[in-house]
Formats: sequence, structure tokens, C-alpha cells
Amino acid sequence: MVMRILGIETSCDETGISILEFKNNQCKILANLVYSQIKVHRPYGGVVPNLAKREHQKNLIPMLRLALQEARCAKKKKNQFSDSQTKILEKILLKDEVLKQNLLPFLQTTAKPKIDFIAVTKGPGLAPALWPGVNLARALSFYWRIPLLGINHLEGHILSNWLPKEKNQWASLKIPQSLFPAAGLIISGGHTQLILIKKIGQYRLVGETRDDAAGECFDKTARLLGLGYPGGPAIATEAKKIKNLPPPPLPIHLPRPMINQKNYDFSFAGLKTAVLYLVEDLKKQGISLNLVRPFLAAEIQNSINEVLVSKTIRLAKNFRTQSIIAAGGVAANEALTQLLQQEATKKLHDIQVLIPEKQYTGDNAAMIALAAYFHRQRPTSWQQLEANPNLRL
Repeated sequence: MVMRILGIETSCDETGISILEFKNNQCKILANLVYSQIKVHRPYGGVVPNLAKREHQKNLIPMLRLALQEARCAKKKKNQFSDSQTKILEKILLKDEVLKQNLLPFLQTTAKPKIDFIAVTKGPGLAPALWPGVNLARALSFYWRIPLLGINHLEGHILSNWLPKEKNQWASLKIPQSLFPAAGLIISGGHTQLILIKKIGQYRLVGETRDDAAGECFDKTARLLGLGYPGGPAIATEAKKIKNLPPPPLPIHLPRPMINQKNYDFSFAGLKTAVLYLVEDLKKQGISLNLVRPFLAAEIQNSINEVLVSKTIRLAKNFRTQSIIAAGGVAANEALTQLLQQEATKKLHDIQVLIPEKQYTGDNAAMIALAAYFHRQRPTSWQQLEANPNLRL
């Protein structure tokens, strides 16, 4: 039996629409669109929630139309709303006026597609960003009469490890039980968590950041160095320059916050402060930031990565996990994944380390549709689904 799931992702500053097809416990991607808002938020050095909401409302319907075309699910048909349908749609979209202006004409000219489930990120995330996606999913579920699934964004990241490498390529969803229990490392701009994964669908939070997430620390320290946004890629690029440079005019060392504490928590706010003080000291000494910027970037990257890897290895060792599963935007950092692989091989021998394909480390709707496949037996109603910015695994 063939099944198709429409995924919608708007938890932060990426708008995602995806359509996945499932057959015989395999999946393939028919369409996977991501619109990045980096240019919108770059002048502010971080994500502005209301701007994220505006961009989601503006882009969701054009992206949905294109995704349906790519998946060959789109057919034109003239539809007319009944009075009751109009009232319900207007009520659902009451606080999403721009989305309503785009959605209603779309529904009036589009036939119901061959979609079996609609999946949407319900949390965690930024409340203003989450609601346009949730309300679009509710409206589509109501009007098309398609079952609805609210998905935990963090579980989507974990499952991104099993997405197909290429579009229209089948990937097996027979996840080996030999991988579990697994040590899960979720690292992004908004989250830094260590999860004990007993099996897919069973998670135990064992540690998380007490303040800034790893990705947030990259963003803030990059700003202090005069680098671009987002900070993770900017710092990684700058750090690579040290290979062709002479040694810095002075030693550069930053703390590894909480690395020796026996718990599994993180704290990166102090690292940002240490970078601020170091940059101010350089100015007082008359040393140009340009001379040491690559070395500072490398030290920031090393500090964050060493803490993340050390705590993950400790979790895997103490809980005797069979694998390490990393996920989230920061997992795109090559220096991090290399260090994680090296330390796992060195200290845990034959343990398997899973890291998503780079195109799936960031927020995307394909991971949301995939997570829905594992929860398809428990749909919710469009009347009951709500965004939950503080949702936990």
C-alpha cells in the first residue's frame, strides 16, 4: 500500500514543505522545499520572531503549490466554499491574515491531492513562527478532510538520519534494534540536549543547556568577532584560515564550560562572556582583531565542540549505548563530526555514529513527514491541535 504524507515546518526561520511517499516500510522524497530567511534576519544578528511569522505567512502557499506540482499531486479544480466552510476557515486563520489571503484562492482553484496524512511541527520553537504552519495544517485538514498529525520538531531531527540521500530514491525504514539504546545529541540554534533513546518513540532527557544553546553561542561569538550570520558557518570558515597563517602574536585560550562536571548539562553563556573580555583586552593592548580573528574563531569552535563531544561520549559510555545519534543544524559542522567520530572510535571502539546528510541537519519538512509515519496510528483533530513552543520530547 502506497502512502503519502505532506510535511510542514515553521518552528523558526526556515519555511519547509515536503511530500514523502511510503511503501513496504521504505520512503522516498517526492518534494522537499526549504526557504531560508537568513537574509531577512542577518541585519539583526539573530531571528526576529515576528519577521519569521511574516515570512512564513507569505511563503507557505507558493511553496505548497510548487511541492504538489513536483510530487505530481496537483490538479486544478474550481471549488466553492459553503457558508459554514468559510466561517470555519476564517476562524482558523483569524490571526494569520496574509496566510488567509493566499490560502483561500488556492483552495478554490485546487483539487484535493492524493495525500494520506498532513504532518506539521507543533513545537518546540518560536510561538509566532509555529502558528502559521499549525494553522495552515489545520485548515488543510479541515477542508480536504485529511488526518492530521502534530509532530515534535526534536524527534524529527533524530529521524532525519533515515531520510533518503537523494530525491526519488528509496530508503529503508527498518531501523535496526541493535542501534539501541542510543546516545542522542540534538544541537541547533535553539536546543542543546543529550537524550537517551531507548527506541524510536521512547526518549529520556538526561542533559541540556542551562542558558545558551550551542548554535546560539556560535551566533553571539561570531557577532563579537565581526563575522556574519549565522555564526556557525561563519566561524567554521574563518577557523580554516589558520592553516595558512603564522602563529598569533599572543596565546589564545578559552574555557571549556562544565567539561569536567559529571552531569550531562551544558552552559555556553560564560564562553560568550570570555570572548567579549578577550576582544576588549586585545583592543587595550593595541592588537588588531584582524590579526587574531581566525585563531579566535578556531578556539571558539574547539571549545564548543570539545564540550559537546566529551559529554556525549560520557553518556554513551556510562549508559552503555550501542550507538550515538547526532542531529540538528550544528551537526553540519565538519570539525564537530570529525571529532565525534574520532573520540567514539578511540574510547568506545566499534560504536556506530549516525549523522544526517548535511542537507537535512537544518530545519526541514521532510523530517517532519518522516516522523509522522511512525505516529500515523495516532492522528489528532484539526480542532484540537495547538502550537506548543515549550514542547519536550
